[in-house]
Amino acid sequence: METTTLPKDAILVVNAHSRRGQDNFDQAREKLEAAGVRLIAAHAVKDPEQMAATVRQAIDSGAPMVIVGGGDGSMSSTVDEFVGKDCVFALLPLGTANSFARTLGLPLDLDGAVRAIATGRRRRVDLGMIDRDYFVNAASLGLSPMIGQTVPHKLKRYLGRIGYLVWAAKCSVGFRPFRLTIDDGTQEHRLWSTEVRILNGPYHGGVELSDHAAVDTGEIVVQAVVGRSKPRLAWDWYAKFFKLRDRDAHTLEFHGQAFRIDTHPPQRISIDGEVLARTPVMVKIAPGAIEVAVAAGA
Repeated sequence: METTTLPKDAILVVNAHSRRGQDNFDQAREKLEAAGVRLIAAHAVKDPEQMAATVRQAIDSGAPMVIVGGGDGSMSSTVDEFVGKDCVFALLPLGTANSFARTLGLPLDLDGAVRAIATGRRRRVDLGMIDRDYFVNAASLGLSPMIGQTVPHKLKRYLGRIGYLVWAAKCSVGFRPFRLTIDDGTQEHRLWSTEVRILNGPYHGGVELSDHAAVDTGEIVVQAVVGRSKPRLAWDWYAKFFKLRDRDAHTLEFHGQAFRIDTHPPQRISIDGEVLARTPVMVKIAPGAIEVAVAAGA
C-alpha cells in the first residue's frame, strides 16, 4: 500500500549562492532538527555547479528524502536526479521568484517551509522536459532568457523581483520579435511572438501566468505572447501580475503532451531561470515523474 507520510530522515543540500541560501543555511538546519526532521547530513554548497552532484550523492547514499534549498534554478538543476528514484524531493524556497514553491502551495517563509516538511505529505507530480532535460516549473524564450542571462547577481540578490523588472526595461531596448512555429504532431501553428512560456505550473518569475497549467494534469502548456509589439508584452506581464480581467487578451495557449518548437531567428531558452537550451527543441510532459513534499493541507 502506498503511503503519503513523509520520511523523518533526510539530507539537506542548500545552494549557498542563492539569494538567501548562505544566510539561512544554519537556521534551516536548526529549525528542521527542532521540528523533528533527523538530518543524516547537511551541505552548504558554495559552487552552484556542484548542486546536482551533491544531491546525486545524497540520493545514492540511500536517503529517503533530500531537502534542496535555493531558487528555481537550484530545483531545476537537481530534479533530474530524483527521476526513477525512491526518494522524496523536498524544497526550501530560498530564491528570488520561488515559482515552483508557489505552484506546490508551499509557504515562502523559512518557518512555514520547514513546518511543511516536518508535518506534510508526499505528492506525485509531473515534470516538464526540454529535449532530455527535466524542469520543475517553466521554461521561456524571448526577452526572459536575455534578462536571466545578463541580470547582475547583486541586483537580483538585493532587489528581488523588482531587480528583474529594472533589468527587463534595459534589455527590451535591443530585443526583437521572432517568428514562432509550434508543431503539435498534427498541425503547425505559425505566428509572430515576443515571448513563449512552456509551463508545467502556473507561475513564472513569481507571477501567475496561466489559469490552466498545473503539475498533475499530464499536459504541458505552451503560452505565446502574439504579435510584434514590445509594449504589448509589457502590458501582458502587467495585466497578469495584477490579475486584470483581460490579462489573456494577447496570449494564445496550446495544451498537449508534446510539441516541437522552432523560431526564426533561433532563440535561447531559459529553463527555470537558467539559460540552458536553444531552439529548435522538443518539449513534452513526464507524468508523475517524482514525489515531492507538500503541506498537509495543500
